[in-house]
Amino acid sequence: MAAVELSNKRIILKDYVTGYPKEEDMVLATSTVPSKVPQGSQAVLVKNLYLSCDPYMRWRMSKPATESYTTPFTPGSVLNGYGVAKVLDSGHPDFKAGDFVWGITGWEEYSLITMPQVLIKIKYTDVPLSYYTGILGMTGLTAYAGFHEVCSPKKGETVYVSAASGAVGQLVGQFAKLMGCYVVGSAGTKEKVDLLKNKFGFDDAFNYKEEHDLTAALKRSFPDGIDIYFENVGGRMLDAVLLNMRVHGRIAVCGLISQYNLTQQEGVHNLFCLITKRIRMQGFIEPDYKHLYPQFLEMAIQHIREGKVAYVEDVVEGIEKAPSALIGLFAGRNVGKQVVLVAHE
Repeated sequence: MAAVELSNKRIILKDYVTGYPKEEDMVLATSTVPSKVPQGSQAVLVKNLYLSCDPYMRWRMSKPATESYTTPFTPGSVLNGYGVAKVLDSGHPDFKAGDFVWGITGWEEYSLITMPQVLIKIKYTDVPLSYYTGILGMTGLTAYAGFHEVCSPKKGETVYVSAASGAVGQLVGQFAKLMGCYVVGSAGTKEKVDLLKNKFGFDDAFNYKEEHDLTAALKRSFPDGIDIYFENVGGRMLDAVLLNMRVHGRIAVCGLISQYNLTQQEGVHNLFCLITKRIRMQGFIEPDYKHLYPQFLEMAIQHIREGKVAYVEDVVEGIEKAPSALIGLFAGRNVGKQVVLVAHE
C-alpha cells in the first residue's frame, strides 16, 4: 500500500541576507512528504512539535565568507535548527513510532531525517517537552560547558553575564549562583532586569541601554573587578569588560550578537588588557562538549525538579510565526528562550 502524502508547511530562505534580516527574507511554502520512510531506509520521519530560535542561525543566513563549524543555509531550501519532535515512522533500530526526540530538524511541520544520529531520544517527559529546545538541550549544555568547563569557576568569584535574560544567559547566572559566586547581569529592558533579580536570583542587574558609560557601570557593579565574564554580546560591551577584569580573569566567548547584522564589524580596542591582566579569553561551541550531555542532563533535571533553577520561555504558536520570532531575537523582543510551537503532541 502506497504511503499517504502529508501536507507540509515549511519556512524557506529566499536568498542570502546582508545586514539586518527581515521577515520577507523567509517565505512560507507548502509541499508534501510521504507518511512512511522509504523501504529499507534507516531514515526517521518526525512530526515537529517545537522549533528553537537561536542567534547563531543569523550567520547561517549569510553568504559564506569564511569556514565555520556549521554550514550556511541554502537559498531556496528549508531552514533547519534545533527542535523537539515525535517519531511517526522509523527505519532505524534506535527509534520507533511514538518516541519523542530532540536535535536538528527542518523548519517545517514534518521532517524526514536521513541522518538520525543528529537526534537524541528524550529520556524524561515529566517536564515540558519544549525544555529540550533550551534548558535540557543545546542551550543548557552551552551554558553548562561554557561556565563550568571554559571558565573554571571557584566559589566566591565575581561573574558578569551579558544578554543575561536570554536563553543561555539566564542559566549561566543561575549555575554561577549555585556555585556560590557573586553574579551581575545586563539586559535591555526594565522588565528583563527585574526578571534577572527577582526570578533568576542574580545579585544585581542593570539596563545597558540606560548606561552612557559601560565602563563606569561595570565599575559600579564590580568595584573589585570581574573574575569571569560570560560573553554573549561583543563590541563596546567587551571593550568595557576588559578594562574591568581582574588579574587571571577568564572570558568565555559564547556569542557576539551585537555584531551579527553589521556589514562592517566593530573593532575591540582594549585587547592589551589580556596581557597586562593575564586574562584567558576562549571561544567555544556546544558540539565540542556533547560527551558531557548525559551528566549535564542528570544535573539539570534534578535542579528543575527541586526548584533550584528557574526557566523562562517566550513561546509563539504556528510555524508561520517562526520568521518573526527569529528576527525578534536581534531586536530584543523575546523575554527568555524563544520557541515556536508548531504542533501539539
